[in-house]
Amino acid sequence: MSKKRNLYLTSVPLSQAMDEYVTKMADVLNHREIQQVDVGDALGRMTATPIFAKLSAPHYNASAMDGIAVLAETTYAASETTPVELKKNKDYLVLNTGAPLPDYFDAVIMIEDVVELDEKTVEIRSAATPWQHVRPVGEDIVKGELILPVRHIIRPQDMGALLSGGVTQVPVYRRIQVGLIPTGSEITDLTDPLPPGKIIESNSKMFKGLIETYGGRTKAYSVVADDPELLRKAVLTGVKENDLLVINAGSSAGTKDFTADVLRELGTVMFHGIAIKPGKPAILAEVKGKPVVGIPGYPVSAYVVFEQIVKPLVYHYQYQKPPEVQMIDAVLARRVVSSLKHEEHIRIKLGRVGEKWIATPLSRGAGVTMSLVRADGMLTVPQEVEGYEKGTVIPVHLARPMSEIQNTLVSIGSHDLVMDLLANELQSQGSGVALSSAHTGSMGGVIALRQGECHIAPIHLLDESTGTYNRQVIKTYFSGKEMALIKLVKRSQGLMLPPGNPKNITGIADLARKDVSMANRQKGAGTRILLDYYLKRENISTEDLQGYHREMTTHMAVAVAVKSGSADCGMGVASAAASMDLDFLHLDWEDYDLLCEAHLLETPALQELLAVIQHPDFHKIVNALGGYDLTEVGKVENISY
Repeated sequence: MSKKRNLYLTSVPLSQAMDEYVTKMADVLNHREIQQVDVGDALGRMTATPIFAKLSAPHYNASAMDGIAVLAETTYAASETTPVELKKNKDYLVLNTGAPLPDYFDAVIMIEDVVELDEKTVEIRSAATPWQHVRPVGEDIVKGELILPVRHIIRPQDMGALLSGGVTQVPVYRRIQVGLIPTGSEITDLTDPLPPGKIIESNSKMFKGLIETYGGRTKAYSVVADDPELLRKAVLTGVKENDLLVINAGSSAGTKDFTADVLRELGTVMFHGIAIKPGKPAILAEVKGKPVVGIPGYPVSAYVVFEQIVKPLVYHYQYQKPPEVQMIDAVLARRVVSSLKHEEHIRIKLGRVGEKWIATPLSRGAGVTMSLVRADGMLTVPQEVEGYEKGTVIPVHLARPMSEIQNTLVSIGSHDLVMDLLANELQSQGSGVALSSAHTGSMGGVIALRQGECHIAPIHLLDESTGTYNRQVIKTYFSGKEMALIKLVKRSQGLMLPPGNPKNITGIADLARKDVSMANRQKGAGTRILLDYYLKRENISTEDLQGYHREMTTHMAVAVAVKSGSADCGMGVASAAASMDLDFLHLDWEDYDLLCEAHLLETPALQELLAVIQHPDFHKIVNALGGYDLTEVGKVENISY
């Protein structure tokens, strides 16, 4: 079934939309059922009433020590010079810690202060005072005493106090249940094999994890195809069985996006289109008195909308405010441009270089899931701000604990799979040192290193005049500084080709053919510089190449373009070609090294990095990829000009 294009009805600021929506849904969000749960199952739940002790703790006078129970007045004459003898069962009784104090006695003497003369006689040399070493009734908790107030989140120590006070069940608010409906005819739960044209349904699993961290519960439904009648039935079921319903995908303006229309038929759409990026197509609606949120299908858009809209709703339902997110100020490594139409949320990679935190923006695409995985934090650009210049100090909301970020080595420069393996090996050592990589190309890394924005720069820059790698750039950009070149790998560079090489590409000259299209790396990338060197040597103009200006930031992105058929070839490394089962035409070996300031070699983090690079286990993993020469791996050259 087709439909007319569904244009956004609104584009209101996020804060305004949320205020109006929460007010509209107040009856639902402010109404919470109460249920009784066992104390053992109450962790993280919110008390619905004040809870009072049913028993005193202890509920009897108890010995606080291992020792003997005595009547204090019988010991008053005891001293070092005039010890007092006591008879068992008449003057004293032996007690262990926690044992009831018999009614006749009113004090306990520690066993360390007692001298045993025989089985029935002991001697003491200091007097006891009434109620010494005795835990009286109610010392900890008094019957009728308030243990926990209303709207208190129950912690492990609270559970112990409740049970000590004789409380075995507690009245708590029922946790919010959020229904999750994934939509889209292209969505599937199948992963092996993944049918062509299908996309793995992953968002609802991410949503489930997020809701659980918010303290709620979820009910996930099967994928609903792009059919308004099927969606209508699913929505009615979802609002009946849940407190809040989330519909994933179908919220945009395409001809197969039915969510907004279905929600209008069944209830009220308050907002369709929020001034937030990514995530503009979000929907805030009401059906049968229940809140319904429509979320875009792209993973990053989905995550941002969930955190900015669903999270506050869940916490509001639970009488709570979302936990405060730790923030730090960081120096922006690259210029960020934003539109005045949106409040934009940009994923950030962080690292401490010298005395400064450096914030490197990650890919801003709404479908780039890995940007969420790699992000250390989030930069929010307000709607009234057009962006920030490079070098601006910006506030970053942390997405990881500070302890995970502060020992991070910041790497900015050329991309290679070896850097991913290096990061993984560092992590596996358990040293606390992490490696953060931003892929800006070799020249981008050189500039970042010169400006103090990273610790290391992976580079492979060919000097055409000498045919050598990486040394000339030190002379040009770091004259007067002592630099260190950590030899990593020599790698095979060449042309990645579809299996079987259907276009019969045999060399660089074939790139100028009209029937050959290519995917290229970004300006400043060492691979692009190498390609330009070959083109110049072959006297080929870049204007003669189909796709020369189609830029990718990683070798894997180029490999995927070739694999998918959107390009006939692309310059890259052999390991990337092998990982995508592509053919590969070797052209040259190049030096892929790590550049840093020499003094950093003495830091614990760089020492840990060097230890991993020089370890045979790392060499074995790299060799398994193919296309690398590790003859010089781990060698360090100090260079200054």
